[in-house]
Amino acid sequence: MNIRRLKAVAKKEFLHVLRDPRSLMMGIGMPMMLLFLFGYALTLDVDRVPLAVWDQARTAASREFISRFAGSRYFDLRVRAGSYREIEQAIDRREALIALVIPPAFDRLLSQGSDAPVQTILDGSDPNTATIALGYAEATAQGYSRQVTMTQLRRAGLATRIPSLELRPRVWFNTDMESRNFIFPGLIAVVMMIMAAILTSLSMAREWETGTMEQLVATPLSGGELILGKLAPYFAIGVLDLCLCIGVGEYVFDVPLRGSLWLLAPLALVFLFSALSFGMLLSIITKSQLLASQLAIVTTVLPAFLLSGFIFPIENMPLPIQTVTRIVTARYFVTILRGIYLKDVGLAVLWPEALFLVVFAVIVMTVAIRKFRKKIL
Repeated sequence: MNIRRLKAVAKKEFLHVLRDPRSLMMGIGMPMMLLFLFGYALTLDVDRVPLAVWDQARTAASREFISRFAGSRYFDLRVRAGSYREIEQAIDRREALIALVIPPAFDRLLSQGSDAPVQTILDGSDPNTATIALGYAEATAQGYSRQVTMTQLRRAGLATRIPSLELRPRVWFNTDMESRNFIFPGLIAVVMMIMAAILTSLSMAREWETGTMEQLVATPLSGGELILGKLAPYFAIGVLDLCLCIGVGEYVFDVPLRGSLWLLAPLALVFLFSALSFGMLLSIITKSQLLASQLAIVTTVLPAFLLSGFIFPIENMPLPIQTVTRIVTARYFVTILRGIYLKDVGLAVLWPEALFLVVFAVIVMTVAIRKFRKKIL
């Protein structure tokens, strides 16, 4: 491989990228737009659940029970209903996701030591959010129930100390349990995959469509020199995107990087090289910018979103789909990013994922070089 020829191809491709605002927009502008868009808009936290209440009792006990919900950061009391029809309308208009119906005999049942049922109505159109909201409601109700029980025991002159099971949670790695800290590292993998696959999938196909491939074929360039030279500017853009992603996560979204940056950087470069190589392979095979870009979206972007564990847990997927995810490179890089960002783990834990990325990059680049033929068909 001749370094001089390699540098000449790289310089040519750099000039093309710099002179083409669309390439710069796709390489830098689009990843940053996606980063901010998903960083601000995408969240798995369920806070301030809109709440509707129909208080049929209208007593001090029922008002205290409602205040437990209204004073919690998990609920936002928006509607005070007077009938089931008003509750239904509030849920239909999405003014409420959960509703409480307190019976007229609420205070009397509590004072008699009987169970006081409170009906809970949930909007089940979003089952995940509804399940979490129901858990919040049950925890709030249990806390109020314990308080009522202790008050009645004190009034009866019984022991004020009742043995109970006390759960003392201790959260590791993501202490505040913010979904942004979990989502953002995976978002870096998705952004880099989109940039790398789409840009390089157009690179070689553009030469065929514009008719400049004949000139390149006539030169003494080898296939490896041409491919690596064309990858050089996009690799540089990928490195810039990686730096911007880490900086945005640190200084804009306050996502802590608990692990080693010196471990993250080389593994990210290996992932970037593998993604660029795969995009280049698509470009060589298709020789069409339109077809290459469509294949890049189907084979890289969509799997990065859906099958990498970025949003949807792989463990919850059907077994055949879990098997398919094993060939999605973004899956392994998402695991690496979250391990380094959240848990500060090293190669002793992440070596299987790192090895897969290295092997994949070598195989894809080898196939791309062999698929490229310096001849006009």
